[in-house]
Amino acid sequence: MRVPLLDLTQQYRTIKDQIRQAIDEVCDEQSLILGKHVERFEQSLTAYCQTRHAIGVSSGTDALLCALMAIDIRPGDEVICPAFTFFATAGSIARLGAKPVFVDIDPRTFNIDVDRIEQAITPRTRAIIPVDLFGQMCRIEQINQIACRHGLLVIEDAAQAIGATRHGRPACSQAFAGCLSFYPTKNLGAFGDAGAICCNDDRLAEKIRKLRVHGSGHTYYHDMIGGMFRLAAIQAAVLSVKLRYLDQWHQARRRNAAIYDRILADTPILTPYIEPDNHSIYNQYVVRVPDRDRVKQILAERGVGSAVYYPLGLHLQKCFEYLGYKKGDFPETEKASREVLALPIYPELTEEQITYAARTLRSIVLEEPFVSD
Repeated sequence: MRVPLLDLTQQYRTIKDQIRQAIDEVCDEQSLILGKHVERFEQSLTAYCQTRHAIGVSSGTDALLCALMAIDIRPGDEVICPAFTFFATAGSIARLGAKPVFVDIDPRTFNIDVDRIEQAITPRTRAIIPVDLFGQMCRIEQINQIACRHGLLVIEDAAQAIGATRHGRPACSQAFAGCLSFYPTKNLGAFGDAGAICCNDDRLAEKIRKLRVHGSGHTYYHDMIGGMFRLAAIQAAVLSVKLRYLDQWHQARRRNAAIYDRILADTPILTPYIEPDNHSIYNQYVVRVPDRDRVKQILAERGVGSAVYYPLGLHLQKCFEYLGYKKGDFPETEKASREVLALPIYPELTEEQITYAARTLRSIVLEEPFVSD
């Protein structure tokens, strides 16, 4: 049996007619940048994320960059973020000349270790970027409390977590600003790069809208130096269609996760730990396995796709050598990088496929014969 890590064509086939109709509308109108389709999507996203504002931008990376520009992060400033995350979290900080200050992760959730944040704060610290990794929200309320004590701002990197909740409140609704990615592989994926910034502050939202069009907001009078972070109308039209199905797709991912959890229980395989107050959307289903690289290879030989998020902590990346970190500085990050393995979890997988993937992994790790029904 073949179980690919991801197959976007299956989802597309179920909503193809609606997607084509939405794209045709944009093409017929030839209003291709911002405009009513973007505004319509922003309104829907505002309601979904329970924020006052949602501003569509060109990618999740640009969402982070633009949000940091909006709070005036400058060269010499420090911004705290986890060492175990996608590169854009720290890369956006560095692009502004600021210094990424890394913190290790909680080994159970893979999110930033809240208890280690305060020791990383210095007089130069301006902000904290926690990440809702793999679809589970960070301990945002505790991070907000730390930020408040030290006069810092919190930019939530929710690129993998649209629809996730903590204490019943959705990602992006509790931080000063929340950043989303609509990269095609995300739970809510565009037909290319796209992203958004959500916030509750009116002045911040106005500033972001200007920054996304070179600091002018399309007036040709530039109040500040911004970037070209506009969301294309076609992407917004596609996302508006998909947003209507998002909760249904989340439910299917949680169904698949439950099958994995059951079959992989009582083995050396560590399945995702979801905190009691959290509602995960399983952007990835990430396990820890011994001898990860060997296991991954055998899975591939047996038709099961998998991926490693992430094989090297940010503190050990060559481009960040200048920061002076060394191997051993963040042991939980380094241990996770050796052990993590993402399994197929997308909504269109059948129960038979998930069961096959789980039992195949179990048989490899336990060195037992594969057992089917």
